[in-house]
Amino acid sequence: MILHPYAAQGRVWSRRLVPETVSAGRSPYQHDRDRIVHATAFRRLMHKTQVFVASEGDHYRTRLTHSLEVAQIARSLARRLGLDEDLTEALALAHDLGHTPFGHAGEDALHDCMKPFGGFAHNAQTLRVLTRLEQRYAAFDGLNLTVATLDGLLKHNGPLGPRPDWPFGLAEIVDATGLDPAGHGLLEAQLASLADDIAYDAHDIDDGLRAGLFDLEQIRTVPLVAGYLKAVEAVHPGLEPKRLIHESLRRLISGMVDDLLAETGHRLDAARPQSPEDVVSAGRSMVAFSATMTQQDAALKSFLRAHMYRHHKVNRMTTKAKRVVIELFDLYLEVPDVLPPDILPPQSKPGSPETARVIADFIAGMTDRFALAEHRRLFDPETRI
Repeated sequence: MILHPYAAQGRVWSRRLVPETVSAGRSPYQHDRDRIVHATAFRRLMHKTQVFVASEGDHYRTRLTHSLEVAQIARSLARRLGLDEDLTEALALAHDLGHTPFGHAGEDALHDCMKPFGGFAHNAQTLRVLTRLEQRYAAFDGLNLTVATLDGLLKHNGPLGPRPDWPFGLAEIVDATGLDPAGHGLLEAQLASLADDIAYDAHDIDDGLRAGLFDLEQIRTVPLVAGYLKAVEAVHPGLEPKRLIHESLRRLISGMVDDLLAETGHRLDAARPQSPEDVVSAGRSMVAFSATMTQQDAALKSFLRAHMYRHHKVNRMTTKAKRVVIELFDLYLEVPDVLPPDILPPQSKPGSPETARVIADFIAGMTDRFALAEHRRLFDPETRI
């Protein structure tokens, strides 16, 4: 496939922090994608949840299923825009690798625990996993991904703010890449970010309805969703609710994709970038929704925040989840000897910043079920060690 000149191309973007022999059979970004898929952290996503704790049911989204859905949407967008599909897919598959168990509840709890030691942020942790914590290769720590992939993950949420506000660990990665932290991400990175939004919207509606946190009549109050429900019912009157939901969500994803492609096309026509560097220095995102879709998306997210993320059943789950993370962290920090022997470096001191960071790495890497089992082993006297 012939790529547009503003796609991620050139040695600046395909270089690695540790030089390697170039593969004759795979592009640098194919290598990145494949290394991500084979990473330990990627496999763990199978048992890390989005909103629901794993014990609540088998059919809700996990970080793995979410990442696969994001990758499917992102790769389709990249193909239609003439961008590098492999880089886009790599970014989509890797963007959640730094997440803790128990979704955002686990992250919030771990950040609170780590405030005296530099804090915790899942996006920064993703980069830490990919540059340090994965230990599979003889010549380097991490996966030694291309600069384009690292930069895209650094800017998953847009350009970085002032350096003093960066989460722990980002500064050395930014310095190593030598790229502009204030610039925008490549188009492939911008695509992966908005594909993340599209996937979230669709599957949170599906999971929320499945869990009974809200019903079809309530979600009809959201204009973006109501239009697709009405359109499906006009063509298929009397359709059973399950099929109605899935058909409407399929159309919602397509509608958001089409809107994004149209608005992005307008912005590219206006800016006329001739290189990936032009995209980075453009001063605004090139990949975006229209103003109307942006408003409708905000209304949908407001509905989900009120009816799902703050639902009393979800609050109960997240309260328990936070307690598990906090109690594990506090015990590990006070008594590091209860950690597995290969976790802490020799002569680690209880309560030190170095020990705290290793503990944060350990907890962030846990799956939901491992964290729950570890908590039982350490706090339930009747559970075998």
